[in-house]
Amino acid sequence: MNKLTIIIRHVQEGGRLNQEDALHLARTASIHDLGQLGHMRRQALHGNKAYYVYNQHLNYTNVCQNACTFCAYSKREGQPGGYVYSREEIRDRLMARIKEPIREIHIVGGLNPALTYDYFLSMLQTVREVRPEATIKAFTAVEIAFLAKEYNKSVQQVLSDLQEAGLKCMTGGGAEVFDTNLRQKICPEKIPGTQWLDIHRTAHSLGIYSNCTMLFGHVETWENRIDHLHALRKLQDSTGGFLCFIPLPYQPDNNALEASGPDGEDFLRTIAISRIYLDNIPHIKAYWAYAGVKAAQMGLWAGADDFDGTIVEEKIGHAAGSASPKGLGQDQLCQYIAAAGFTPIQRDTFFNQV
Repeated sequence: MNKLTIIIRHVQEGGRLNQEDALHLARTASIHDLGQLGHMRRQALHGNKAYYVYNQHLNYTNVCQNACTFCAYSKREGQPGGYVYSREEIRDRLMARIKEPIREIHIVGGLNPALTYDYFLSMLQTVREVRPEATIKAFTAVEIAFLAKEYNKSVQQVLSDLQEAGLKCMTGGGAEVFDTNLRQKICPEKIPGTQWLDIHRTAHSLGIYSNCTMLFGHVETWENRIDHLHALRKLQDSTGGFLCFIPLPYQPDNNALEASGPDGEDFLRTIAISRIYLDNIPHIKAYWAYAGVKAAQMGLWAGADDFDGTIVEEKIGHAAGSASPKGLGQDQLCQYIAAAGFTPIQRDTFFNQV
């Protein structure tokens, strides 16, 4: 019996993979075998359910002091095209969709030193006033680190203040790939991977759940990917605070990083390996806004159980060339999920069925 057959049997029996075996599986298994294994794990956890959320994205500023090579969204302070939403503009954007049954407000933005600490607290308070029934899922670990450094506060104090203002869950962005040398190439000004993990550990200790991500399909290797997944799994073993893992396919347009992005098979392989390796993170997302609807539908057969949501207006991936719609209606989402062969289940941020 060869090594691949032994690994496949181990997965079929519900065993936990080590890094070496995960790497061998990712590199040598056929997409058919890998997809079957991912789907088997997904079915054991979620059956035929595929989740979606009625959500709205709010990107409060695109002004950012960092210069990540893969980013097409950010602008430097004073650069044409830069913007900051005032409290009134935030309220207006929320009110424009007030008749829709939105369950989650997803908030992220650039690292803008012109904003006051109170701006962030007031923003959450405004969302809570306009949408008291919606869960506020906001900020990456990178934004939290920025607030702590910029305003001379501890990470725990920043998170506690935001929590008091209405924060219920953190987003998973800013993880990219944790490898130190790789981060020097793609996001040299961004916090190191160890700090990203520490911030999520602190959030979990305060009762703030979060998601986690990995940006793939650029200049990273499969070793980098497996190491990244291992760091997430290790933290989840300790805290149990991650709700969902989101593999983000790199978008190649309008940025300085010369990479082509993953093809469809690479996307499905990454979904499958993620589902198999992250045995302690309950949900894997096939993020239609980055991958496209068709790839996301296929991802549901490779290990993903979440399709994300209505979004309303996704900006970051689309600035880098994502060809998917900027938003989808609830009926459309349900139709896409059903057409893929799954039962659409509306959820809240914490994956409770609505």
